[in-house]
Amino acid sequence: MTSSTPAVPPPAIPPAVSATATPTATPTSAATATAVPTAVPPVLAEVVRSGFTEGRHRGSLVLLGADGRVELALGDPGAPVFPRSSNKPMQAAAVLRAGLDLSGERLALAAASHSGETFHLDLVRVMLAEHGLTEDDLRTPPDLPLDRIAAEAHLAAGGVRERILMNCSGKHAAMLAVSALNGWSKDGYLEPDHPLQRLVRTVIEETAEEPVPAVGTDGCGAPLMAISLTGLARAFRHFVLAAPGTAERRVADAMRAHPEYVAGTHRSDTWLMREVPGTLSKMGAEAVQAVALADGRALAFKIDDGGIRATGPVLARALELLGVEAEVVGRIGRAPLLGGGAEVGEVRAAF
Repeated sequence: MTSSTPAVPPPAIPPAVSATATPTATPTSAATATAVPTAVPPVLAEVVRSGFTEGRHRGSLVLLGADGRVELALGDPGAPVFPRSSNKPMQAAAVLRAGLDLSGERLALAAASHSGETFHLDLVRVMLAEHGLTEDDLRTPPDLPLDRIAAEAHLAAGGVRERILMNCSGKHAAMLAVSALNGWSKDGYLEPDHPLQRLVRTVIEETAEEPVPAVGTDGCGAPLMAISLTGLARAFRHFVLAAPGTAERRVADAMRAHPEYVAGTHRSDTWLMREVPGTLSKMGAEAVQAVALADGRALAFKIDDGGIRATGPVLARALELLGVEAEVVGRIGRAPLLGGGAEVGEVRAAF
């Protein structure tokens, strides 16, 4: 197993830059002779088939050094985004701050986008039962497992979409449990003004070191707090550097000790946390990714078009720029394209 801190000093990271292009608009009449430049996010990944670039994925990315300073900025990482499930460590920390005593696999599952494998579902059911709850209490939308093998097996056995199969059911079980513990509304645990959701906002703002400018609704129905990519990277850095025993450190330690509960058997978050000791990693929908290394180096990015296929190559390249040397980086970065069943190209990082 290769450490995230190389035996020799990591290569120097390029100085902070803002890589945006500003094409000039063509006036359509004399009245519009003064063009207004429009910032275009940089290309983070290219789709190359048979030697021909057939597509491009643009986005924004930020790398933080061990001292927390921005070392590389591509696009506009200071603009607010919805981190989606990359916010889950902060949500899990709020559950702890609210008084629910979770640890180990249970706490990892509270911060998870699980794959719906049998061991995930078994533990969600246990967590619900421990607090007098059932699957009917979940407000997750009915879904199939994220894991393709698990989904196919479920359907082959005559299964249908269920609330517990949705990848956020572990988080929802924890939110329901802490609501029951405190006598808070269980029916309204997803409302933005619910005491738990107000506490989630506090944790996000404290760890990201910036205010939440917008609140939406996530795919699972929970409130979704917007922050910048730079703030997201700062939050992950905060979790790995937090003092032992704090809610943030407890979440980070549980996720790193039980990464298969955070993601699943076939997922890059699991591989990275298991094979690069001390690393905290969490993906989010719409191609968001945040990672912090044990020494405080951190990264966050978002692919603008939500193209998940670009996340592996972009993540691998970002880890390389942070100085991570491990076999898993190459595995994460591999995104082959097929033609007639044979490999004919790849999605590759372009920065």
